[in-house]
Parts: sequence; structure tokens; C-alpha cells
Amino acid sequence: MAKQFAPDLVLLGGERDGEPIEGFDLGNSPDEYTPDRVEGKTVVFTTTNGTQAINHARTADEVFPGLVRQRRCHRPPAPRSPERPYYLCGTDGKISDDDVLLAGLLVERLQREGGLVYQQNGQAMTARELWLRAFALPQSLGAEILDPDRLAAVLRKSLGAQNLISLGLDDDIIAASWISRFNILPKLDAKTMRIVPEGLGE
Repeated sequence: MAKQFAPDLVLLGGERDGEPIEGFDLGNSPDEYTPDRVEGKTVVFTTTNGTQAINHARTADEVFPGLVRQRRCHRPPAPRSPERPYYLCGTDGKISDDDVLLAGLLVERLQREGGLVYQQNGQAMTARELWLRAFALPQSLGAEILDPDRLAAVLRKSLGAQNLISLGLDDDIIAASWISRFNILPKLDAKTMRIVPEGLGE
């Protein structure tokens, strides 16, 4: 795929089992992808789990590869949101609390602020309860800012975070613990399999 682009306009990024891929320009750590490193470039990106999940979901009306740092986790979805949203969670076929926590946050926001009444399946209810029980209610309901260190402390107990810690990548957990840090949302263009930013305004 990278050969479709001029060498000076493409970067290879990703991981296998949490480790950088030999010969690639970048790994999977969020803070590696600084503006001065990636601006004006196409990043061809592959991960152990996320790439498979995105490919699995590509036939949906809209696909948003989710991170807790995007604004959509804090703001209710726009009126055009689908009536049947799905959140794909897990790592290597196993449930991981970090994914379930994010799903719980999204379910909670969507249920409370989304403008539609959603019937939740058992997994959605479990994820929402996990999120609500993890923090004081003013924080889990968004009435108070959730400190990144507090969220990181909970995430460190998860399977995914334990793998990062074993690889010496604890800083990635902190980097991923900023809720609503960015005012854009990554959206999949299923025809080209490109992820492009969708601005959400102020």
C-alpha cells in the first residue's frame, strides 16, 4: 500500500503485539505522531487488533476508530447518528477492560445526551456500569473533569495496559487518558480504507 505514494510523502506506522514493526518509521505510541513528524504525509498504519476491527466494521454506514481523546466521547452524537450504533471491543479475541471502559463512556453519553432512546444489550449495560462504578459520579457523568492520572490508574489494571507496561510503554497509558483532548474525530472512508479527520466544531 505504501508504494502507491511518493517515498517522501508516506510513513509506515503500527505494532505487532505492542512492539514497533521492524523497518517501520513509527510505532503505536500516540505521542510519536507529532505534527512536525506527520504533517503533509500519508501514514500507512497497521496494528494487531485495530486493523482487523476496522476491516470487520467497514460495511457499516459510518465507522469511527475510537479513542477516549476524541471529542465525540464527551459530546453527544449529532442528530444524524445511526439508530443502531455498535462498539467493537477486545484485544486478540479477549475482553479487555480498557476497551470496555471506553465503550461504557460512549454508551453513557449516548444514552443520556444523544437525543434518542436506545435499547441496550447486555454487553452495553455491563460496559456502562463498569464506567459509572470506576469513578465518582460527577466525573463519570461528565459534570466534573476526569483527571488523566485518575483514568490512567484504572486503565493500568486492564489487559491492554499491562501489556504496555511490560514493554516499558507506560507513557502511552497517560497519553491515552485525556478525555476530549482533540476537537476532531477519525472517520473511515470505506471505499479507500483511509481514515480522515472529521471536524466537530467548537
